[in-house]
Amino acid sequence: DMQLPFAQIDAFAERPFTANPAAVMPLDAWLDDEVLQAIAEENNLAETAFIVPDSSGEGDWELRWFTPAVEIALCGHATLASGHYLLTRDPALERVRFRTRKAGVLEVAREGRGYAMALPAYPPEPADVPGLLEALGVARGAVLHHPNGYDLTVLDSADAVRALAPDFRALAA
Repeated sequence: DMQLPFAQIDAFAERPFTANPAAVMPLDAWLDDEVLQAIAEENNLAETAFIVPDSSGEGDWELRWFTPAVEIALCGHATLASGHYLLTRDPALERVRFRTRKAGVLEVAREGRGYAMALPAYPPEPADVPGLLEALGVARGAVLHHPNGYDLTVLDSADAVRALAPDFRALAA
C-alpha cells in the first residue's frame, strides 16, 4: 500500500473554495507515467502537478502537469500552486525554480503578500482549419493554431462570443 502526499490548492483565489483548484503531489522519485496519469484521473481536477527534487542543478524541483486525460506542456495555475505549496512549507525560501520537460525553467517568487511568476509565451500562427467556423456557427473569425496543439478562433466582439451556438458533433469531428 503506497501512500502519497496530496495538497489541493486554489490558485488566483481571494478566499478558499474559489478560483482554480490544482492538486500538488510531491514525490521522492518519478513513478511510471501510467501511474501518474491514473492518479490525475482519480484526482479529477483540471490539473495535478507532480514535483520531484531536481538533481540536474537547473531547478530546485522537476515539475510535470497531468489533466485527468493527458500530460500537458504547461499549466500556470498548477505551477503557482506548486510554488505556494513549497514556499509555505519552508518560510525561509524566497523563490523556487521548477525544471519542466516542455516549458523550460519556471520560477515562483515571493512578492509582497503574494507571488510573482513568469511563464513563456507561445504565440499562435494563422491557420486554415476547414469547417471550424461553420461548426462554431459563425460567418467570420480569425483562426489560429497554437504550438501546444490546439486551435483558437478570434471573433469580433464579446457579443459574438455570447451568441455562439456551436455544433459540438461537428467540433468533435
